[in-house]
Amino acid sequence: MKKAYLFPGQGSQYVGMGKDLYDHYPEVRELYDQAERILEFPLKKISFEGPEEELKQTRYTQPALFVHSLAIFRLLEKRGFIPQATAGHSLGEYSALVAGGAFSWEDGLRVVKIRGEQMQQSGEKNPGTMAAVIGLSKQDVEQVCAEASAAGIVQPANFNSPGQIVISGSIAGVHRAMELAKERKARLVTELVVSGAFHSPLMGDALSGLTAALDALSIVTPRIPVYTNVTARPASSPEEVRNLLKQQLLAPVLWEDIINHMISEGISEFYEVGAGKVLQGLLKRINSEVSGKGVGKIEDLPD
Repeated sequence: MKKAYLFPGQGSQYVGMGKDLYDHYPEVRELYDQAERILEFPLKKISFEGPEEELKQTRYTQPALFVHSLAIFRLLEKRGFIPQATAGHSLGEYSALVAGGAFSWEDGLRVVKIRGEQMQQSGEKNPGTMAAVIGLSKQDVEQVCAEASAAGIVQPANFNSPGQIVISGSIAGVHRAMELAKERKARLVTELVVSGAFHSPLMGDALSGLTAALDALSIVTPRIPVYTNVTARPASSPEEVRNLLKQQLLAPVLWEDIINHMISEGISEFYEVGAGKVLQGLLKRINSEVSGKGVGKIEDLPD
């Protein structure tokens, strides 16, 4: 059976993540210690002890999730547990690319640090929000956003699973879209607690800093298929990887399409490598017939 690793993105973090791994495995200690030297902030304290308000700051959340996922990936790799494909949700795409061999984890972490900082600054400079819309079709949500854009910027940000779509943009634009979605009888419309309008044009200020970091990143062709957020298909060359990571900052995450394409390519076992259970939940809603498991703590590791 072909298996794929899925790497979570922002929103999956929790205080204490990675501490059990750090306490038990020397290679995880080495990874976290080296990561701290690269990041120049107390990653271990923020990840293991919090406070939650600090961990939830984008500039800390993104590196914390990235390092946690890669610690688990290393332990799986050591056990001879090798995937046939990878994908990651938003930030998770960087973890997926490291797992796929596109660039080193150290270089990836340096870019993730800049991405987190730039996105936090962009969110502070251009305040925006996001909302989950449950129970409407893609076409309905796209139409709602098109109508609401008269009030302000708003667009689909994540096509997560059938009937579960996240929208993003200016506060006025998103609030208007929420009203219109309710009028169209969406089952649930709820604003998300986020620090910025991710995957929308309001992240434009973050793009220049990220572009410079990505232009300097040494990338090789992934050794296994890494399905990308922007196209929902594997990236085939280093330049395509680089360009898609730039586009990813402002473009919607095509998660439902990624999973469907993976399944059509023969993947039947999925492992969420990292914090939380968000991607397992989405997988179940996209296709309940495939296997989905989480590997986030010591007890989840296979023998």
